[in-house]
Order: sequence, then C-alpha cells, then structure tokens
Amino acid sequence: MPAVSKGDGMRGLAVFISDIRNCKSKEAEIKRINKELANIRSKFKGDKALDGYSKKKYVCKLLFIFLLGHDIDFGHMEAVNLLSSNKYTEKQIGYLFISVLVNSNSELIRLINNAIKNDLASRNPTFMCLALHCIANVGSREMAEAFASEVPRVLVAGDTMDSVKQSAALCLLRLYKTSPDLVPMGEWTSRVVHLLNDQHMGVVTAAVSLITCLCKKNPDDFKTCVSLAVSRLSRIVSSASTDLQDYTYYFVPAPWLSVKLLRLLQSYPPPEDAAVKGRLVECLETILNKAQEPPKSKKVQHSNAKNAILFEAISLIIHYDSEPNLLVRACNQLGQFLQHRETNLRYLALESMCTLASSEFSHEAVKTHIETVINALKTERDVSVRQRAADLLYAMCDRTNAKQIVSEMLSYLETADYSIREEIVLKVAILAEKYAVDYSWYVDTILNLIRIAGDYVSEEVWYRVIQIVINRDDVQGYAAKTVFEALQAPACHENMVKVGGYILGEFGNLIAGDPRSSPLVQFNLLHSKFHLCSVATRALLLSTYIKFINLFPETKGTIQEVLRSDSQIRNADVELQQRAVEYLKLSSIASTDVLATVLEEMPPFPERESSILAKLKKKKGPGAGSELDEGKKEPGAELNGGIEPTASTTLRCPPQRREPASGRLLRQHLRHAWPGSWHRGQLPQLGSSCFLR
Repeated sequence: MPAVSKGDGMRGLAVFISDIRNCKSKEAEIKRINKELANIRSKFKGDKALDGYSKKKYVCKLLFIFLLGHDIDFGHMEAVNLLSSNKYTEKQIGYLFISVLVNSNSELIRLINNAIKNDLASRNPTFMCLALHCIANVGSREMAEAFASEVPRVLVAGDTMDSVKQSAALCLLRLYKTSPDLVPMGEWTSRVVHLLNDQHMGVVTAAVSLITCLCKKNPDDFKTCVSLAVSRLSRIVSSASTDLQDYTYYFVPAPWLSVKLLRLLQSYPPPEDAAVKGRLVECLETILNKAQEPPKSKKVQHSNAKNAILFEAISLIIHYDSEPNLLVRACNQLGQFLQHRETNLRYLALESMCTLASSEFSHEAVKTHIETVINALKTERDVSVRQRAADLLYAMCDRTNAKQIVSEMLSYLETADYSIREEIVLKVAILAEKYAVDYSWYVDTILNLIRIAGDYVSEEVWYRVIQIVINRDDVQGYAAKTVFEALQAPACHENMVKVGGYILGEFGNLIAGDPRSSPLVQFNLLHSKFHLCSVATRALLLSTYIKFINLFPETKGTIQEVLRSDSQIRNADVELQQRAVEYLKLSSIASTDVLATVLEEMPPFPERESSILAKLKKKKGPGAGSELDEGKKEPGAELNGGIEPTASTTLRCPPQRREPASGRLLRQHLRHAWPGSWHRGQLPQLGSSCFLR
C-alpha cells in the first residue's frame, strides 16, 4: 500500500491497517475487525452528522475489511451519499465501494443510477470518467438498460474531452459484451468509425477495441473503418520512434495500437480499392522488413513488442491468402523462429505455419522446413510445442513426403506424451490412408500403429482398415499374411486380435496353402489369445470360428469341440453363451451350401466421409476444421477413390441387402429347431452380425 501523505491521508485508516498487520493470530485479527465494525456502526447510527472526510474514512475501512474476506452488511447508503459530494476523493471512494460491494439486485440501484446520470450531465470530465468507470465495472444488465443509449451520446459528442471519450468507448465495449441486445445501433456508429482519425492515440486505441467487437455482429455498419485503419496503421509503421514519443514502447512506436489495427483488419476481406490495398501491402512489407533489422535494444520488452506486431501482421497475411510474395516471406520469417531460444516464439511459429501450410501459395515454402519440424518433434522439452510440431507435420504432408512424415510420427509415438497419443494415432491413420499409393504400406502402417499404441487406437481406426481391406481385392491376401505374422508376437494387443480375427475369418483361405499358416495353425493361433480378451473380442472370435468351419471344413470337429465346451455353452455371459449354442447348432444341421450362403464374404462397404477424420475434428474442437479439412486435395488421394465411409458404416454392420432364399429356408428351419434370438428374426451384435449374412 502506498505511503499515506499527511495532507490527503486518512490517519485512522492507516492505523487500522497497521493494527491488522501486527496481529499475531487469526483470532486477534477477527477481534480487531469486530471492534472496528462496532465503532463504525455506532458512528453511522449516531445523532451527530458525519462530514465527508469521516464518511470516506469509514467507507474505506469497510472496503478494506471486505477485501480481507469478511462480509459487510451495512455502510452502503453512506457510500451512495458520497457520490453527491463535489470533492474528487470522496466521490472516488463512493464509486469504488459501489463497484466492489453493490450487486445489481440492490435496492440502492435507482439512487446510484441517478447519481451517475447527474455526473454524466455535469460536463465535469473527472466526474464523468468516474461515472463511466463505475458503469463499466458493475457492467450488469440493469446498468446496460439504464445507460446503453446515454454512453454513445457522450462518446460522439463534439465537446467531449479526449479522456472522457476514451472512457466512454471502453465503457460501451463492456456494456456491449454484457448485453449486446440492449446497445442500439444508430447514427452514432458512423461517427465512432471516424474516431480512428482522432489525434489522441488513447482515443484511437479505445475506439479500435470497440469497433473490433461491434463489427463482428454488424460488419456492414463499420466497413468504412478499413480505409481509416489502413491509413492510421501506415502512419504508425512509417513513423520513427521519436515521432510518437508518448506512445513509443522500447523503440517500437504504438505497438499495442498497431496490433489492434491489424486484428481489426482481419474482420474484413482484402480492400477492394487498389490504392488502399497497395498501401496495406506496403505496411505489411515494412513490418516484415523491420523484423529483419538488428534489434535497437537487448531488453525483452523490445523484442516482445516487435514480435507482437510481426505475428499479427502474419495472421493478417494468412487471413487474406491472396499475396503469394507476402505468404512466402511470412513463411521464411516464421522459419527463423523455429529454432529460437524462446519457447513461446517457437510455439507461435509452429502454430502460424500450420495455417500457412493450407495455402496453395505457401505450402511448398512450409515443406522446406520439414527437417527442423521433425527435430522439434523429437527434442522439444515442452509438450505443447511438440504437439504443434505434430500438427504442422500433419498439415504439410502430401504425396511427396507422406512416407517420411508417417514414419517419423510412428517413431515419435513410442515415446510420445500420453496426453497427445490418441491425436497422433488419428493423424497417422488419416495420412496413411489419404496418401497411400501402395496398399501393403497402408496395412503395415496401421498394424504398426496398433502394435506401438494399441491402447490409443480407437474403434474407428481398426474398423477403417477392415473396410479398406474388404473393398480392395488386391490387398486382401497381403493383409491376411501380415496380420497372421503380427499375431505370432508373444504380447499382442487386443485391437490386433480383433483385426486378425476379422481378416482371417474373411480371407484366411488366401494364405491357407502355406503349411506355416494352415487352417488349424490359424485357428490355434487365434484361440491362444481367446482367454486374454474381453467379452466383445471373444464374441468376434466365435464368429471367426464359425467362418472357419465354412472356409475350412477340416477344422469343423476341432471348432465344434471348443463351442461345445462348458466354458462356452455355460458361459456366464449371455452373449457368449448364445453365440456358442447357436453357432454349434448351425454347424451341425446346416448343409454345406446353406452354410456357404449364410457365411459368405462381407460385401464392399459404401463410400462416405471418413469417421476417423470426423473424430479428429471433434477432438481438436470448434474452429479446427480449416486445419484438418483437405485444403490441398489431390486427385485420387483417397484409397477408395472418393468419399470415405462414415462411422455408421464403419461400425459393426454393412448395409442390409436381400436375404438369399437358402438363408430364409435355414432361418425357418432354425425357428423350429432352436428357440432363441433367431426366431425373432435378428442376429447377435458385433461379430455374428458382421459375419453372418
């Protein structure tokens, strides 16, 4: 707390604060506060009228007690009375008490509003500023209803002083953010725009903040601000630090106003007027040029101000996305920050380059920094910077570097932070599918993904690889061989078992000619994992077994023994028990032709949007679409030659089709042979509904 001067100080307040600080315990502090509260209460209730100084002193004490964490239930009326004082210090304390302690439901609001109106009408700039500050600090809907139409009039009045204009602009901004529906748009809006030409830089700064907020909802009402903002920005950028001495911050002229102007321009498309656009391009080039100049100071404040303007200028260049020269220069400038010693600058550079990578003009320039980004992914200490590096690798990926980027991301995944593993898994899965020209590479990549980070491989990922394999005849044999080899590992993730069970159940016959992968070897390999899996995976494996009976009749006896065992037909889980019983009955009574019809191969999946991409967009949150969308689509980039399947088709069941006559006959026969879910005309979920047709 500042030292109390003898002239303006309140000695009683200083003594009270000193006593509180000298208390040895919490109990002593409470005792001293209660004593003071009793004294103040008696003074307020006393017959003798208190003068303004005494009221101010006691109100200050109440305010201090409140800030210590104690409740105050009196003194509000005395604070309101201070508002009518003609002394600045008394009025200031009154407004301060009201801003902190009076809520919008108070019975005193009407009296407070009347006092504020009187101060706004007084034309005394000091009192007007105090009133505007109080309105903004309280900022309630009631305040907006009372003063939303009054504050704009004060703002645009010709005789309003600069300090009051500044306060009025910020007060109106606060009311608009609190209750935008109560702030009326009118003729004052065009006059507010012209405040950008005001000679007082404080007024311009406040006006830019206000206009930036207002134009988001009503862009057409403020579109004339573009030319004025460009003109003001040009004057600041081209000026020397000595020209704006009062607003120069460590040799950088008006940095915060420059940032606000650049941010305001991002609310509008590039200027249509050639002269305005040329002037703006010149400003942006000047900012980029100044960034290359040697620093005028070694202080961190200088570099912070300089870089704040630079990054906001780059954001504007990216927003316009129409000047190839500026985009490439911005990319090169950001590239210099990728190895900067400041972590924040490296983070911001990576984040901005993610957006630049989606531009057709700067994509190639971004790709030149791939080695630096990969190195950042491997060596950065800060997890947030590593995450941005992964985002940038994802954004800069195309056909020319897809294998390198996917390989590096897979390598990083083994040591990646747990918080970002799932996101990296999704990105690897998307890139592997989008840019794969060799389907065997795609299958290898996804299986590696499951091996390295199986716990973070969502259902959408392994559903998707099964869809691709089913839709592509040329990769089915390779997929069956690869997944068979992967299952031979001693420690095998459950997602690998799911993929293996599904693919071998469909295409195991393609590798059955090799004695090392004969039907019984395939079955024994899968069944060795059975007891380690969850109920859902066991259900899928049971469906694989019934598929094996159709594909490999020689395995029928072995599989029936498994289905007939007590651990299956008497399983505590109803789903597993029902499958075991129904599959056993199906394999016993159905002829070979009927079995082949019911258990025929899965049909190709329809082509729709990828559920993996949708999951990644959802994980990144709103506003991430621009980074994740295929902004740089290439012909034939998708594996399926078009749009990718959705989650609905990615999940358990392919689209319904007409049931063969033999299947209907079998179903009719089973209705009489075995009561259960079959007589209800439905099949169990997950495994059997995917395999049984």
